[in-house]
Amino acid sequence: MVHSLAPRCRTRFGLVPAAQRRLLTLAIAISSAMVAQAFGRFTWGVVLPEARDGLLSGSNTTAGLFGSLNVGAYLLGTVVVAWLASRATLVGLVKIGLTLSTSGLALASFTQRPPVLAGALVMMGLGGAVIWVPVPGIAARLFPAERRGFATGIAGVGIGLGIVFAGRMAALLRGGNGQVWQQLYRIELVVALLVLLAALLFLRSEGQHPSAAGGLGGFGALRQVRGWQALTAAYSAYGFSYILIISYLVARLEDDAGWSSQRSALVFTVVGLAVVVGGLLVGSVSDRIGHRHTLMTAFGTWSLAALCLLTGQLVLVFGAAIVVGVMFSGIPSTITAYVVTHTDDRSYGPVFSATTLAFGLSQAVSPQIGGALADWRGSFTAVFVLSASLALVGCYASWCLPAQEPTAEGTTRDSAHGPARGGSGQASGSVS
Repeated sequence: MVHSLAPRCRTRFGLVPAAQRRLLTLAIAISSAMVAQAFGRFTWGVVLPEARDGLLSGSNTTAGLFGSLNVGAYLLGTVVVAWLASRATLVGLVKIGLTLSTSGLALASFTQRPPVLAGALVMMGLGGAVIWVPVPGIAARLFPAERRGFATGIAGVGIGLGIVFAGRMAALLRGGNGQVWQQLYRIELVVALLVLLAALLFLRSEGQHPSAAGGLGGFGALRQVRGWQALTAAYSAYGFSYILIISYLVARLEDDAGWSSQRSALVFTVVGLAVVVGGLLVGSVSDRIGHRHTLMTAFGTWSLAALCLLTGQLVLVFGAAIVVGVMFSGIPSTITAYVVTHTDDRSYGPVFSATTLAFGLSQAVSPQIGGALADWRGSFTAVFVLSASLALVGCYASWCLPAQEPTAEGTTRDSAHGPARGGSGQASGSVS
């Protein structure tokens, strides 16, 4: 591990001060989250209308199927990463995931064949899962225990910056010629190659150990965490709800509300800007008032925002886009902070993998159901109503979590049950 008490750390280029080493590790973790999620997964929501019309015969159902392939691969990736976590360090997982995501971006950048594009989305989905599981854990172990909510929210910074980048770049490219969706993927490919190179050169697993075996898919370890059923239900509801909005927001505004592609892309950019601060903001709130109350409030607010997006009114849509962006990164950062608090270095990998597996299951069916609903009803209204309803399910599941209160040491405890299982109660100061 890279300990905060060590004055200097060694890389292949010599000795680097520990503080600079941690900043470099954090920067690579943030950038990896950007490649895995914003580029490999959420860019599909930006390019969907053009890719649908130019390559998929204008079918929302087919476009939804392609989105389902991406998130279905993400689901498969969570199973794979639960197995890999006992054989590779968290840093090793990041490198594997970056290789997969970058390869998928390369295929999507140049293919003119729908089956190849489908394969590219599958690779990006796999890479997204393999990267996402370790990144919050790496970030959290670089901060004191009382700042874990804030630390896990840092991963959302990379995702938000990537969404902003994708939205703004798409708007700029639409002023030129050619297929914008492939031009965008090519630009993202260049960025991904740079991040992969940085990870290979500078990210090191000094003293790390793989996680302990956590049973099939990590569920053996997950069942040792208090409140795991409610936590899994909340994460699953979030996975189903959020992917509906992210996948069909641009299409909803263009097709149903009659907005221009430029204005619709701007809304997507606003979501990305809010994502940048959402994880940090909501994560910090959870450090103060606890995970349970934070999640209840976040899910309720998400439901209201989903309905506001249906109005098509400029002020309400942009206001809802800000709320969606904040909660988009705030909810998973709070859930991740709950997992980090209730696990240690050896159990985090399988526990978070299992939680993410349930999250991935809901994502796998969400885009296809959303696309089929849109084709059946002739609009995206039912899709967004479904998203709002599932957010309320997440609110109820959050209410079922054990009541927790922050302690003076910065950990959390169950108010009726004593210390939380698996929480270390102290900052590790290390990449683990």
